Amino acid sequence: MTAPGEEASVSSGFVRSYVITGGRGLPDAGELSLVTLVTIAPDRQPPPNPSPEIRAIWELCSGGYLSVAEVAGHLGLPVGVARLLLQDLNQQGHLLRRTAPPPAQLVDRKILEEVLHGLQVRFG
Repeated sequence: MTAPGEEASVSSGFVRSYVITGGRGLPDAGELSLVTLVTIAPDRQPPPNPSPEIRAIWELCSGGYLSVAEVAGHLGLPVGVARLLLQDLNQQGHLLRRTAPPPAQLVDRKILEEVLHGLQVRFG
């Protein structure tokens, strides 16, 4: 309880996240995973009256591709909140994204041995 004349401060990250997202539920990771690379589309103008978080994302992502996790880390936001804001920009056509590359396939051991043998013959 606060004394008369004192201001109560709210420092909960949960309340801040709720305000930033407008109370909307957080999206699932299907569309924008942690390793999805995002950037602002060229020749795009920021949306009118952007929130401070959208402005920060705009400045951060205008320089090139960053992963969703990097955007969240730079902004100091939970990943779900950053994902929701990025999804909004994507739906408005402001965002370009690259999905993560597929996992590497295992190569047959015999092929690797043949390559190694060829390199040894050629370079000693």
